[in-house]
Amino acid sequence: MLLLVPSRAGVCVMAIPVTVDSADPLRSAAERRMMIRAVVASAVGTTIEWYDFFLYGVAAALVFPKIFFPESDRFTGTLLAFSTYFVGFVARPFGAAIFGHYGDRIGRKATLIATLVLMGVATMGIGLVPGYDRIGIWGAVLLVVGRIMQGVGVGGEWGGSVLLAGEWTNPKRRGFTTSWAQFGAPAGLMLANGAVSIVTYTTSEEQFLSWGWRVPFLISFVLVFIGLYIRIGILETPVFARLKAQGKVEKAPVTEVLRRNWREVILTALLRTGQQTPFYIFTTYILTYGTQVLGLSRGFLLNLVMLQATISLATIPWFGHLSDIIGRRKITAIGCVVMMIFPFLYFGMLDSGRVALAALAILLALPLHDLQYGPQAAFISESFPGTLRYSGASLGYQLASITAGGPAPIVALFLFRTYKTSMAVAAYIAVTALVSLVCVWLLHDRAGSLDRQ
Repeated sequence: MLLLVPSRAGVCVMAIPVTVDSADPLRSAAERRMMIRAVVASAVGTTIEWYDFFLYGVAAALVFPKIFFPESDRFTGTLLAFSTYFVGFVARPFGAAIFGHYGDRIGRKATLIATLVLMGVATMGIGLVPGYDRIGIWGAVLLVVGRIMQGVGVGGEWGGSVLLAGEWTNPKRRGFTTSWAQFGAPAGLMLANGAVSIVTYTTSEEQFLSWGWRVPFLISFVLVFIGLYIRIGILETPVFARLKAQGKVEKAPVTEVLRRNWREVILTALLRTGQQTPFYIFTTYILTYGTQVLGLSRGFLLNLVMLQATISLATIPWFGHLSDIIGRRKITAIGCVVMMIFPFLYFGMLDSGRVALAALAILLALPLHDLQYGPQAAFISESFPGTLRYSGASLGYQLASITAGGPAPIVALFLFRTYKTSMAVAAYIAVTALVSLVCVWLLHDRAGSLDRQ
């Protein structure tokens, strides 16, 4: 790795050998400190990014139909709100391509700083959009613009955060260290639901719909500054620094990865189907289903979603750690099989009419989903060579946003309205898990073998 070191004569370039991609443990205390900082920066950065992204989902389920589509009936208003929500998912692959290019060209660190700033600006902007009563349909148009910016930002964030943590780490521990980038999803979800819950309990219904819902969006500005402070102090990853020193940086990484690794891009995208679909049903659709079908209160559901996210903070790194011991494929395959069965139990418990069973179903959902999510970052990123890893991993991960995560609440809403039973939604989740199981069988567990390519 190359470091610039000031001296009396000016600036000296020093080559510092790195061992993070070898089979030996990290020996340098400086490397250990930087590895820890990289993992922390990865977790904190993704937490902030996902807070911004999930906050929109909570608002789309609970607020936007009334504020931006007040002339529509309840079903149409919710469908329109979820449609603006879906736009963010469509934008995510574009963010993956844009920031993936620069992440493989100029480095992981600089690219991650840009994604964080973009996300913060977009989220604050959404919090300032006037409602339908002020500017009519233009409010919804501005929502879409803000959501597109969010999607582009988060599309570039994930790949960089995973590589920041993973490429500073011994490949034998990457399942655990990269899981901290995944940790940001439930942490961000918890913060988003927590912020909305606090505002819900401290304002009246009228105040909440008038200005209260905007507060969580506006405080994103503070979180972005915290994330920037942490990330600026991180050095470039050893894997990228070595590739750059050896002149192996690709001029057009997105084009190259689609030409040379198109199979891995497609398979990693489909691999996420059985994880991302249930995630957004368990965290976003449940808010609509719980309030409109089950008659549960908004505050009660937000608290349960926040609690399941809290449990997930522990299960994600645990399953990531297990993937270092018994393999990414085995843990992920077990998770796929579980998700082919659990959705039927989930909706059965929700529909039982017993509040305790409904609460238990919600609390179990994300931890079981984490069997796939915990090892996923390492599994996907290690499927691509180091020179194309930011682009390839980002594209594979984010393309699933169009096919799985984005449409999930809309498809669930449609299935329930069409078939009048939640078992249709459960079957939908089970089919997506089967798709992921097939992809697990087709993908290889490469665990660091492509770092030098």
